[in-house]
Amino acid sequence: MLTLDDLHTRTSVKWRLYPPDVLPAFVAEMDVLLAEPVERAMSDALRRGDTGYPIGTGYGEALAAFASQRWGWDGIDVGRSLMVADVMTGVSEVLQLVTEPGSPVIVNPPVYPPFFAFVSKIGRRAMDAPLGADGRLDLEALGDAFARAAATGLPAAYLLCNPQNPTGTAHRPDELAAVARLAHEHGVRVVADEIHAPIVLDGARFTPYLSVEGAEDAFSVMSASKAWNLAGAKAGVVVAGPDAEADLERMPEVVGHGASQMGALGHTAALRDGGDWLDDVLAGLAENRSHLADELARRLPEVRLREPEATYLAWLDCRALELGDDPAEVFLERGRVALGSGPTFGAGGAGHVRVTAATSKAILSEIVERMASSVR
Repeated sequence: MLTLDDLHTRTSVKWRLYPPDVLPAFVAEMDVLLAEPVERAMSDALRRGDTGYPIGTGYGEALAAFASQRWGWDGIDVGRSLMVADVMTGVSEVLQLVTEPGSPVIVNPPVYPPFFAFVSKIGRRAMDAPLGADGRLDLEALGDAFARAAATGLPAAYLLCNPQNPTGTAHRPDELAAVARLAHEHGVRVVADEIHAPIVLDGARFTPYLSVEGAEDAFSVMSASKAWNLAGAKAGVVVAGPDAEADLERMPEVVGHGASQMGALGHTAALRDGGDWLDDVLAGLAENRSHLADELARRLPEVRLREPEATYLAWLDCRALELGDDPAEVFLERGRVALGSGPTFGAGGAGHVRVTAATSKAILSEIVERMASSVR
């Protein structure tokens, strides 16, 4: 078990952004050691001096095999895939393929904050279709947003977060099929960010968007980075549906240059040989979900947790504490614990915080204790 002393030796953003007295739980990094097959693949490459440019379809093949084994889905055609630097690079490049400058891109806030930044960076305009009060897709709001987007006369896209960050919702097959019908009705292209796909907790399952009827012209962007804690080893895969193959063929060749060799090798090893490690992590995350709920009920009963079905993130409604729109600021100042700032996730984020729960139970308890100390 990694201790705080162990973790403070790390040099990633999680452990270096704030002073040492701040306990960080704001960014999606796990407090775990690497899976042995991943460490071996990367260490062997370093010993060989094998740190040049990646090539080949090994990553895509490993992802296709993983999808077949884990999700019972054989829909990843390596010939309709492209390795890219990371998921958001892939998302941005696909959005530029299927839309034009000024086009609307529908998102479901509260949602991963870089969605807004990347959409703006490529000259598109984010259009909100907020999640429902239950944290699930609001299909009526989505249909209305699709209609408004189509009315602009510009090609529109929908950036789907599946599973959803920050709520941890695993979208159901019927919900995704309804999305596909709405997208077809309004001529909206769907791009699914499925980076958290392998991280589904007991009692739920992941449904690939491209597996539902009507999603043939859509794209998915996937990566092993979140599930195996490899965010700093850059790589991801764009997967096109069968009716989107021509679009993918228009992708500039240079887009495929961004992945790192360490990323490609590490992610491929994770997907091929890291299943047992992942199963152990998922079991621990399910225990952490229960532990966090118990700690909040005991120390901060005013805070409401919608227990996640997927991801290792927890979305906490702190509005009853009356700490203002951004409770994370109060928890940081008073409790020296850094949490994800709710307002950055867009509409519906005020009064909320996001907690990264992929750590030890002792550290989770300390996170809640520091939050509680902020309101005493």
